[in-house]
Amino acid sequence: PVSPGVLPLCCRLPVWHRLPRPPPGLPLAPSRPFSNNKIQVELDESSGVATMKFKSPPVNSLSLDFLTEFCISLEKLENDRACRGVIITSAIPKIFSSGLDIMEMCGKSTEHYAEFWRAVQEMWLRLYSSTMVTLAAVNGSSPAGGCLIALSCDYRIMAENPKFSIGLNEAQLGIVAPFWFKDQFVSVVGHRIAERSLQLGSLYPAPEALRIGLVDELVPEEKLLEKAAAVMAQWLALPDHSRQLTKAMVRKALLDRLLTHREEDIKNFVSFVSKESIQKSLRTYMEMLKKRKS
Repeated sequence: PVSPGVLPLCCRLPVWHRLPRPPPGLPLAPSRPFSNNKIQVELDESSGVATMKFKSPPVNSLSLDFLTEFCISLEKLENDRACRGVIITSAIPKIFSSGLDIMEMCGKSTEHYAEFWRAVQEMWLRLYSSTMVTLAAVNGSSPAGGCLIALSCDYRIMAENPKFSIGLNEAQLGIVAPFWFKDQFVSVVGHRIAERSLQLGSLYPAPEALRIGLVDELVPEEKLLEKAAAVMAQWLALPDHSRQLTKAMVRKALLDRLLTHREEDIKNFVSFVSKESIQKSLRTYMEMLKKRKS
């Protein structure tokens, strides 16, 4: 649980809310790491690029705490005039993010489910609408919500390791990816691949993810951050205003669709996840994970 008031304040902010940046010519404030308990953030003022590393062992699951800290970190970078781009990666070997924390969706109150789902929405709205260049350096497996984070970035580079997989595999857990997950997936890989993948809950090994366009590039694991920095420099060579306006134009329809149906989406999630059949599926999945660990 987070301290009272922290998440609601974060989540009430409009998606396009941005604090004004200082006018050009004013000296930049010294850079400070924005790190917190679950996310490590370092900003290089010389390049204008921040690196955000997930560090929530064992698998960077998207808990309520994690989502809150993610939103806070992203907003701090968004409001820092020195920052123009962010590289999102993991500090934990072999895993980018395992996706939504099952513990947040099992055996809790309806109020908790609603708070959790609003935080998931807020994470996506902030990342997908970010005015910064956002680049995912996927250095491990990235199912479900982890895949959504990568999909929401402007560019995706994945470690060239066939043991690493990525995809929206909700169907395997007995749950359904919401419409805005689906919209995001369709916009990247196309309707037919998305339809088949979502029904089967498919996870794609890195080479296959590249083939279907789920990621933009594969590089050797040890060169991932180096390549990410090079790609980021190419994007930042463009004028910010033209890139930002183009991004806003292209992404507006998907953002507006969730914003218009946000409360309905929360109600649908709470109703769905509260069903005993879904709770049973989630409990079964957690038991399976426990057996794997033991």
